Amino acid sequence: MPTDRAEHNESRMIMSDYRLFGADTSPYSQKVRAFLRYKNVDFDWVARSRENEEEFQALAQVATVPLLISPTRPANQDSTAIISGLEADHPEPSAVPDEVATSMLALLLEDYADEWLNKTMFLERWGQKPDREDAALRVLVQLYGGKRPRAYKKARDQIAERMADRLKLVGANESNADILKASFERFSTLLNAHLKEHLYIFGGRPSAADFALYAQFQQMMMDKTPAKWLTEHAPFIVAWIENMEDPKPGAPFASLEALAPTLAPIFADELCKTYLPWAKANSKAAERGDKDVSASVEGGTFEQSTQNYAAAAYDSVRKALGSAMEDEALKTFLKDAGCARFFG
Repeated sequence: MPTDRAEHNESRMIMSDYRLFGADTSPYSQKVRAFLRYKNVDFDWVARSRENEEEFQALAQVATVPLLISPTRPANQDSTAIISGLEADHPEPSAVPDEVATSMLALLLEDYADEWLNKTMFLERWGQKPDREDAALRVLVQLYGGKRPRAYKKARDQIAERMADRLKLVGANESNADILKASFERFSTLLNAHLKEHLYIFGGRPSAADFALYAQFQQMMMDKTPAKWLTEHAPFIVAWIENMEDPKPGAPFASLEALAPTLAPIFADELCKTYLPWAKANSKAAERGDKDVSASVEGGTFEQSTQNYAAAAYDSVRKALGSAMEDEALKTFLKDAGCARFFG
């Protein structure tokens, strides 16, 4: 596990320009942390705990991590906006694919990770034993600054119960479990085949898609049940996760033509059949002010409460793709994959 450069010199009296409040159990914290490492930006990692809660609350707008304190921008807790801002401030090494088409596909995969694959991560962690109890104990230890409290079982069980109660809100409840598990295994199999041929998703260096997907998979490797499945069925994903802890650019981004043989099935057989139908239905439900959303996806009907943040995120991605649809390569790729109807 790589250490942050801030940890190499504990005697420094001056803090780094960037401070990242995060948690080892937060995929979005790990997404930003890995991105900062890739950009070779000096930063302090502040593991959120009871000891620094007052400072966190004084800076945060919402109760969740990550929270990035920047020398040039307002404090930010949105992982997608954070890495976009960091990319603008630190353009090298680049994390934006060179072609219009691949840069747009990276945005789609980032949103897929943040808003759809996260459901599986949440289900695997909090929907079953022993994963739920193990995860709750990790959260508790983190809150106590890395030490397990003496009488921990009651507090652990309270955390586990509280998070299990959130399964329905996230859409990771029992009625959606079969759809999510099938989606996860299908996507992982397709991504594993792609990473067998490429160092990163879009060639020789990581994009926003890599950081977002890595973050969800990295969390699942912390949980016994999904870690066992990934180790047995997706060895190239496991190797890629290890590399993404502290990624380095290995070569230029690849062309869409070179990527398409193994990239296209990811979109055709997974994104266009699960995430995009759900995201579009959720966006429409949010627009109408509906309390709940129902979407027809691969494997059945997916129902949950309407997710307003996810709707806004998808609308932003859809707008970006809509403005880029004059690009013939992007238009052809989406049409061939069966995704064009979501951007008309």
